[in-house]
Amino acid sequence: MPGNSFRSTLIAGRLSLDFANLIPEAHDVSWQEFVEFLVDSRVVSRERGLKLDTLARSEPGAVDAVLLKVRRLRECLRAIFGAMAGRGEFPKGWVTPINEILRVTEGHDELVALEGGWRLEFIARESGLEWLLAAVARSAAELIVEGAAAPVKRCASPECRLFFYDESRTRQRRWCSMAVCGNRHKVAAFLRRKKQAR
Repeated sequence: MPGNSFRSTLIAGRLSLDFANLIPEAHDVSWQEFVEFLVDSRVVSRERGLKLDTLARSEPGAVDAVLLKVRRLRECLRAIFGAMAGRGEFPKGWVTPINEILRVTEGHDELVALEGGWRLEFIARESGLEWLLAAVARSAAELIVEGAAAPVKRCASPECRLFFYDESRTRQRRWCSMAVCGNRHKVAAFLRRKKQAR
């Protein structure tokens, strides 16, 4: 994983929303990008991420199979969260990819010793790579269960397509990130006012 130019941006407030935001441009998520997302979001440790990264060379068939599920789940979540952000309904069949992952990811949590502490790690019963999507599918299922009350929103910036979970006290948050889109909006508004004042 060293030397990668891609870094996932975790700003959405929920794992499944950050996963849906993964590579918002119209291109497929690569194995390397997916593994970096798992490490950045602490689904897997950096050490496990390094091991997963090597699977692209040692087990390309298994990686390609799970990447199809990654891409299918991401597109499914983008469609569902788009409907939720617009306060609309979505067809029941859209949850099929989520349920498929939830079915194959039976397992248990286990305490794992770390230097100076402990971490809770999910141990899958299945030996395939689909378990890597278990936490994402669970997070998505929890948001869907929240229903219309879930404060899932899309950034107000027309150039941004990112989703976020609005945990603000007033539920009036507009930007995926104040540091990025919110600041851009403030600067643009300031420049417009300055230009109009001339």
